[in-house]
Amino acid sequence: MKMEKRNLMIMWFANFFVSASATMVLPFLSIYIETFGSYSDAFVQRWSGFIFGITFLVAFFVSPLWGRFGDKFGRKKILIITGFGIALSIFLMSFVSSVWELFFLRMLMGVVTGFIPTSMALISAQTDKKVAGKVLGTLQMGTVSGGLFGPLIGGALADSVGFTYTFVSTASVITLATFLVIFGIKEVTAESGEQANEKKKSMAEVLLMITRDPLLITVMVISLIVQTANFSIQPQLALYVGELLTTENVAFLAGLAFSATGLGNLTATRFWGTQGDRIGHEKILLICLLLAGTFFLPQAFVPAIIPLIILRFLFGLAIGGIIPCVTAYIRQAVPVKEQGEVLGYNQSFRFLGNVLGPAVGGVIAGSFGITAVFYVSSMLFFGAAIALYIILVKNRRVKKRKDLLLHH
Repeated sequence: MKMEKRNLMIMWFANFFVSASATMVLPFLSIYIETFGSYSDAFVQRWSGFIFGITFLVAFFVSPLWGRFGDKFGRKKILIITGFGIALSIFLMSFVSSVWELFFLRMLMGVVTGFIPTSMALISAQTDKKVAGKVLGTLQMGTVSGGLFGPLIGGALADSVGFTYTFVSTASVITLATFLVIFGIKEVTAESGEQANEKKKSMAEVLLMITRDPLLITVMVISLIVQTANFSIQPQLALYVGELLTTENVAFLAGLAFSATGLGNLTATRFWGTQGDRIGHEKILLICLLLAGTFFLPQAFVPAIIPLIILRFLFGLAIGGIIPCVTAYIRQAVPVKEQGEVLGYNQSFRFLGNVLGPAVGGVIAGSFGITAVFYVSSMLFFGAAIALYIILVKNRRVKKRKDLLLHH
């Protein structure tokens, strides 16, 4: 038990800094691009979007491979490779002198972003199914905290020590976190636990296993829907806050509205995971989706900034249970030898949502106005809840039918 707690603590710390590194460039990305030359505002805005988004787009394709390699060769090895890979790509960002060089390094960072899903798989594999939600919810707090504080840390460092030292400092901390993994993590492999004698499935067999399980594929698509809906409004949020205000500190208040969701997420993620252990993770997913839609829709009608911030916080509370409950459900439904790969596919769905969300939100806002983004995204949450409910009812009927056949 002590080993599991130590592993969890180390991975929490490591995930915090890896997650923070992915978002820390947000506050100063456009300013950093401007240091490379004299560019138009349109050029800077366009390349800011390309350079930020390319990491998630590449990660979408690569995540399942890291998961598979982790299942096959050991998850600790993959954590070390990806940890040092992220640190190296961030360190090299301090020396770039063109948008193409920065774009390439963010692309490289996407290649090595298997760290977080691999850490989830490592902790999941050594966690009792009965407390998987609570443990994975705790681990998720590290990831959420990093994403929440990353922009704040990045902005503060850039202001105080400049861009170069910001990248060097971040790379150094991630290197330290990776050394903690090397010397502090003891991996419990699949062979020492359940399904030890089962043969490892091929990628085609794993994909077939996922597609043949309606609840499993629905749970993973929910990850895509949540990220798409959540990220759909984020690029428009500052503009929306500007419409609600007459003051000049729009950027600060937009940041506050943005951070309120992360704070809500951080507050609730362990609670939802624990409730999932108690009554079933699929039931908690259904509750979270309904609450997410309920708190997202009214954001289209707010008359002032304070109600928006409150609703953003409540929305964060609602979606806080989705990632730990999805991960805990995969822990229960998938053999240990395939968990890393399946979690990799789930992470791919999330990364795809990170890319699709801003693009879809931009198209909707440009065509029908910013409030239309809230309507469409709310419908996505409610639609996902309806689909999940239908499959849960169908599964319950199938189970009852099987039980009756067994009794006869």
